[in-house]
Amino acid sequence: MTATANEVLERLEIEPVNSGACDGDWISQPSGGELASINPADGSVIARVRMAGRDDYEQVAAHAAQAFREWRMIPAPKRGEIVREMADELRRSKADLGALVTMEMGKIRAEGQGEVQEMIDVADFAVGLSRQLYGLTMHSERPGHRMYEQWHPLGVAGVISAFNFPVAVWSWNAMIAAVCGDCVLWKPSSDTPLTAIAVQKISNRVLDRHGLKGIFNLVIGRGDPIGEAMLNDARVPLVSFTGSTQVGRRVAQTVSHRMGRTILELGGNNGIVVMDDANFDLALRAVLFGAVGTAGQRCTTTRRLFLQKGIAGRMTDALVGAYKQVTIGDPLDPHTLMGPLVNQRAVEDMMEGLDAVRGQGGEVIYGGGRLGGCFVEPTLVKAKPDMPILREEIFAPILYLVEFDALDQAIQWHNDVPQGLSSAMFTANLISAERFLSHAGSDCGIANINIGTSGAEIGGAFGGEKDTGGGRESGSDSWKAYMRRQTNTINWSSQLPLAQGIEFKLEGGL
Repeated sequence: MTATANEVLERLEIEPVNSGACDGDWISQPSGGELASINPADGSVIARVRMAGRDDYEQVAAHAAQAFREWRMIPAPKRGEIVREMADELRRSKADLGALVTMEMGKIRAEGQGEVQEMIDVADFAVGLSRQLYGLTMHSERPGHRMYEQWHPLGVAGVISAFNFPVAVWSWNAMIAAVCGDCVLWKPSSDTPLTAIAVQKISNRVLDRHGLKGIFNLVIGRGDPIGEAMLNDARVPLVSFTGSTQVGRRVAQTVSHRMGRTILELGGNNGIVVMDDANFDLALRAVLFGAVGTAGQRCTTTRRLFLQKGIAGRMTDALVGAYKQVTIGDPLDPHTLMGPLVNQRAVEDMMEGLDAVRGQGGEVIYGGGRLGGCFVEPTLVKAKPDMPILREEIFAPILYLVEFDALDQAIQWHNDVPQGLSSAMFTANLISAERFLSHAGSDCGIANINIGTSGAEIGGAFGGEKDTGGGRESGSDSWKAYMRRQTNTINWSSQLPLAQGIEFKLEGGL
């Protein structure tokens, strides 16, 4: 490990061996065994974590539930002030935390810094939101009555996050949940435990200044027992899960069985449609970043590219040329454009997927090779629209190129997958653009014109349809998922009229 890396860990208070359970105070010897955090760029052990066991989870969850009783009574704008301090603390730690994201997950330096900036942006958004948790006032049909709705904190919000955005997804949930009056219980990916510990320590510094504990809580551990405990815990009325559709189904079934709520951010398999009249350079840059960024390990990664036949040849040649210029290597090197996959299992999944591609008649026209360790070549595949592999999401830098004649044909093929997260079209034609955004167009939760599938802004609600799970996080009115709605009616008259004009009278009266 370089001296620079050692300095980063020291500033973020990361020790050679760290506790993986915190309820405001760190549990010194959690019982879940030891976990090594591996740098995917060189295979080295960055540091180790003592994972939480079932008893440790119980301690943290109980403390979070108790802390909620105090936190919910703090006025929302005051909660927003604490979140504002979180944003300031993240600004001070941006360079180091971003570097740790790069070291632990493998995304390039610019993306690691960008992920922390996203946390800051979400916190700033949440500060404003703390004064905008609005309810409606309704007109009553009964005289002398007033009706309105208000929103109350929900409780403890459970967050189960994935490796590819090891800190940003936590912030989408935690910052919004906090201003809503909820406490947060976080189980991060076992591939990225150190970034979670760093974020928890940043959170603790802010909360300690206000004499608060248990607002943000951390339990690092295996799916069983920790994940299972959270899914079955009635003290956690909401579980926000980011991960595969397969696991997401299990999350939804388990939590709904106890009448809990879920926010599900699952598979992507995103497509871009490029029309003949598109701005060529704009489309090329968007496709390149969408397909290669984060080594194809974003839920919004571009995986399917539909090219109208008039532009297909030129775009294919340009993509091959652009892929040849992608620098692959140390993600901490500012000149690197693509780092490693997260682990060897991801490499094997990619290679197995490419075997299936070839078996189904796809033609690899660039890349597809191993480069040693967790590094691979970004890959371009000429594909047929009916290849079954196009309906699957391989979490790796594989881009399928499919040619089409008419827009309706492209939309049909685009929508013919189980997933429905992000989508995009490149065109200069207003009618084509509106068609893509219409009821008969993209069936995804996100649909863009002349920008790619990747890089959503925090002001818009993020999430998708179909096997993507239907969840929404961060922007717009997604805050409502973290609260419970209550309808209130106040009778300020001396009469008791019933709704719908119903009369209920006893003989002789009362």
